[in-house]
Amino acid sequence: MTGPRVRRRRRRPLALVYHPDGSEAYARLITVPRGADVTIQVCATEEEAAAHIGDAEVLYCWKLPPALYGKAGRLRWLQAMGAGVEWALVPDLRRRVLVTRAPGVFGPWMSEYVIGWCAWVTQRMETYRAAQRERRWRDDVLPERLRGRTLTLVGIGDIGGEIARVARAVGLHVVGVSRSGRRVPHVDRVHRVWNLHRALSAADFVVVVAPLTPATRGLIDARALAAMRPAAWLLNVGRGPVVDEAALIEALRTRRIAGAILDVFDTEPLPAEHPLWRLDNVVITPHIAGPSTPEEIAPIFNANLARWLTGQPLLHLVDRRQGY
Repeated sequence: MTGPRVRRRRRRPLALVYHPDGSEAYARLITVPRGADVTIQVCATEEEAAAHIGDAEVLYCWKLPPALYGKAGRLRWLQAMGAGVEWALVPDLRRRVLVTRAPGVFGPWMSEYVIGWCAWVTQRMETYRAAQRERRWRDDVLPERLRGRTLTLVGIGDIGGEIARVARAVGLHVVGVSRSGRRVPHVDRVHRVWNLHRALSAADFVVVVAPLTPATRGLIDARALAAMRPAAWLLNVGRGPVVDEAALIEALRTRRIAGAILDVFDTEPLPAEHPLWRLDNVVITPHIAGPSTPEEIAPIFNANLARWLTGQPLLHLVDRRQGY
């Protein structure tokens, strides 16, 4: 005769918070629903994360070291803290793991960045600041209008859509390039990727905001840059490898295009010896066009955490086949 069966208590789920520069700030804003039983483990180094990754069911992270994915045997859900997710879609990340992104956060930041730098070009700000340092009165140089110019967006997801909305509001004509070619609000015309060069040829400003996938790597190559107008400017706020860096440097050196505003690069931080630093028609910013702040990411994670704990479908799922 056997005794009564003992019901095994389900282990308390572990959520691992990882950010190399600010994990504590993100962890402080986590709200666990009343009555839920969750362990929050905060890690800021690969060594700390390695000690707990095997027990984690949830990852709330930014650029977890790739070597740790193969050790995440219990992992079920990864919430990315930033805009892109290509760093997480590695072969060792098990297929069963759901990946979610953070939409609606970065578009407002990036739209201000883009319009601000476009206005920097048309208002001749560099010219006037240089004249001020020389104590010269440059009334022979006049600013130009931003209104009426054409901005081509390479990538029109939620971030590109917000840039389009703001660009249209200040009077720019907006052209888009996307995989599907579907119409998007605030965009005058949408081209499929195979018609990229036509979309680029119409632009005064080309804004690259496409995610990094196998299909977009090197998309803006020498032929694409040759399709741009000599007076056009390229702004890259998406991912560095979407633009062929060697081809861009050549186009800038030969003045094939007027200039570039670059926030993202193949290698970050950009090495001090890199030739882009020495080009006078380039503006370099340190990947700050769409900063990730704990205060803006936390509501997205908290809403999904409540859903995950109650077995509801998660919001903002990444299509791992498409890469975004």
